[in-house]
Amino acid sequence: MKKVEMSRALYLRQATHGFFSLILFGLVVAFPVMGTASTSALDRLMEPDLIIINAKVHTMNPAQPMAEAVAIYGNRIAALGWTVEIRQLAGKKTRIVDAGGKLVLPGFNDSHVHFLMGGFQLSQVDLRDTKSPQEFTDRIRKFAEKLPKGQWIVGGEWDHERWPGAPLPTKEWVDAATTNNPVFISRTDGHMALANSLALKLAGVTKDTKDIDGGAIVRDAKTGEPTGLLKDAAMSYVDNVIPDKTFKEKLVAAKAATEHAAKVGVTSITDMSTGRDVGVYQTLLERGELKTRIYGISPLPIWERVGNTGVKAHFGNDMLRIGGLKGFSDGSLGSSTALFFEPFSDDPKNHGLPGPEMFPEGIMLKRVMEADRAGLQVMIHAIGDRANEQILTIYKQVADKNGPRDRRFRIEHAQHLRPSEIARFGKEHVIASMQPYHAFDDGRWCDERIGKERSKGTYAFRSLLDAGATLAFGSDWTVAPLDPMTGIYAAVTRQTLDGKHPDGWVPEQKITVEETVRAYTFGSAYAEFAEKVKGTLAPGKLADIVILDKDIFKIDPAEILHTHVVLTIMDGQVIYEAAAK
Repeated sequence: MKKVEMSRALYLRQATHGFFSLILFGLVVAFPVMGTASTSALDRLMEPDLIIINAKVHTMNPAQPMAEAVAIYGNRIAALGWTVEIRQLAGKKTRIVDAGGKLVLPGFNDSHVHFLMGGFQLSQVDLRDTKSPQEFTDRIRKFAEKLPKGQWIVGGEWDHERWPGAPLPTKEWVDAATTNNPVFISRTDGHMALANSLALKLAGVTKDTKDIDGGAIVRDAKTGEPTGLLKDAAMSYVDNVIPDKTFKEKLVAAKAATEHAAKVGVTSITDMSTGRDVGVYQTLLERGELKTRIYGISPLPIWERVGNTGVKAHFGNDMLRIGGLKGFSDGSLGSSTALFFEPFSDDPKNHGLPGPEMFPEGIMLKRVMEADRAGLQVMIHAIGDRANEQILTIYKQVADKNGPRDRRFRIEHAQHLRPSEIARFGKEHVIASMQPYHAFDDGRWCDERIGKERSKGTYAFRSLLDAGATLAFGSDWTVAPLDPMTGIYAAVTRQTLDGKHPDGWVPEQKITVEETVRAYTFGSAYAEFAEKVKGTLAPGKLADIVILDKDIFKIDPAEILHTHVVLTIMDGQVIYEAAAK
């Protein structure tokens, strides 16, 4: 451990980073001649608000990788060092947190979430862990019994791959239990959803309804009648008739989401579904109820709404920023709509679907070109290998045309890659914004869907790092749990939910705990232009810190799944503290 001399003078010198320089400048003006009284006033002012001692601090900062203690003044880290040194800085009002040898890390920064959806999901029907069609139906029935007539049943997050034989659900599974309530429940990947007969009727979807570009109405092979399943763009038929949530309902959901994030140590997120809901987060911020730093992303197809204001990427303050745009190039593997060069192994006529934003031809290139020229940050969802190749090519065309700048293009998911595209991420400086839990999940059935050879380039964490790419890790909540421990476990072990890959699925793509945590902290901060203020623990940086009950760098990787947050600090404030056992 690098020793840090923590005299009062050095503490004050370290405190001059960032906003501390302004404080000290003000004191110099107030006390031009530093006599005894003024020195005493300065000492009292500079006492830390909170210090953490007796900790194993992994800073993720190469300049000072480890420490035992942290001092916090206001919303910034003032110093790091040995416990004996940091403890001497405490004043009468300083809160002292004795970590008891526990692990301290930078607060986790989730690079890809759907935050409001997550907040709503906490109070909606949850079908993620259903293990059979019967359990799926029973849970819907019990949930419907508690609702008033006419209220929509949404959410769901079902996964048919968990059920014996993996049958796709149909409207008949839920119709009898939901005669008074329209149903539209999503598959866990968000690219396919099941409507009951009442929802289809309200949406006007019948046997004669046409498919649309980038989507499909799943139909009975014999009758041609809709089964209730709608894929990708076709989901809009029902989405368009679901009543909009009120601002008050969104506030409740956002507060639930930020409370949940604090509990699992997530202090920052990139919200891929913010759109017009920035005001929801602004209201929580004004009320002092926002416990999560948010980079709010808008849809790429309406980039002008942001661009015409003159706003550039990552505009705002340390709590709430905008200026990012998200697009879609294809669907998902689980819904068989990811776009591949070769057909699905289990469906030889299906190469997947280009997303609706790829139509008409050339529109994606045009939008990215114009949004980038306006100084906005572009991030595009790409799952299949062909979709990834297309987006990398678009990014290169735009960078070549618009000229050099720090644009930080991102591909969200970067799920299935050929070796030629893996190399391009590092060479062309495209950030791979990935969600390790998906490997934990999809690895159960991916080989059957695309074959073992193509699976070698799936969630290629090791290969991407070796190619010089920046990894930014997240969860894709609500598609996967928000808890970073599930993602860290998945990236390190590559084991799967069914327990059938004890040595890891595509084990050559495993990465270390250190590399994984870095992707969840510094990597995701870099992906949102915020690495100068967060993502590592260093004097002057934002005081976003998490304490875990186990040392994930030392324990058996299997125990990572059973690791929990003891304390979460965001902006210098304790926002979550586990109850004493």
